[in-house]
Amino acid sequence: MANFGGHAIPGSFFFLYGVWLTVKHILHHYWRMHQPKHRQGMAPFLKKMHYFEGGLQIFAASVGILVEQFVPDGPHAHLISGREWVKLMNWQHSTMYLFFGIAGVTLVASTASKLVPVGVDRLILSMALFVEGFLFYYHVSMRPHLDAHIHTLLLVAVFGGAASTMLEVFKRHNIILELLGAGFFILQGTWFYQIGFVLYPLSGPQWELEQHDNIMFVTMCFCWHLAVAVLLVTSTSFAVWFMLRRLSSNGRDIEIGMRNTSSASNSQKFLLEESEEE
Repeated sequence: MANFGGHAIPGSFFFLYGVWLTVKHILHHYWRMHQPKHRQGMAPFLKKMHYFEGGLQIFAASVGILVEQFVPDGPHAHLISGREWVKLMNWQHSTMYLFFGIAGVTLVASTASKLVPVGVDRLILSMALFVEGFLFYYHVSMRPHLDAHIHTLLLVAVFGGAASTMLEVFKRHNIILELLGAGFFILQGTWFYQIGFVLYPLSGPQWELEQHDNIMFVTMCFCWHLAVAVLLVTSTSFAVWFMLRRLSSNGRDIEIGMRNTSSASNSQKFLLEESEEE
């Protein structure tokens, strides 16, 4: 990760994953609101989304591990050479990717089998985020002040996401918690890009890593990123909700598994009344 591209790749993944979670949670929330209480199970379309999401996590984690291990200057699966450690930074990143891969496997398993306890997928995802934050906490020791500070701010998004995801284990289908977790993923994604721009600028002079004004600006900039994350979650949620409402108002059945239950009940009532008149 010692370059701009190394921060842009995970940043893109976390950003897109946060947007994906926002869309998925709004779809599921809309479906739950239009189902009778006795049918509050897993939506049919949600299983397909879970399989896709879990498979994508496994694929992305596998690619991340292979890239970290087998780049030209990587450790090539060697942890120790003689009496020295080999590329421990690459090994730390590989460990982080490993836990996100485990989270993907757990999501697929919990979707496919009822033997897996409910909420385990959220528990393992929370654990993966905790491991990411734990590794980054000891990742920045003995670094220049700005470098350490900008990585420490990332921990706010990481541990915040871990906490909100852990709460979902005990409080299922809470749309506020779900969107909060999605927002933390978006914040992670944009902040990874910010770290890349600061430490490895594509153009212009290098940042002064010991200047206090730069630390103050980066702290303020993190608040702007948080505002952007909230705005993106809000606008995406309204866009998806508006689209679903328009489809329902046009009387169309939504092909992802949600049906206009009110129109169906009205048609059944009309048929019963017609039969009584005959």
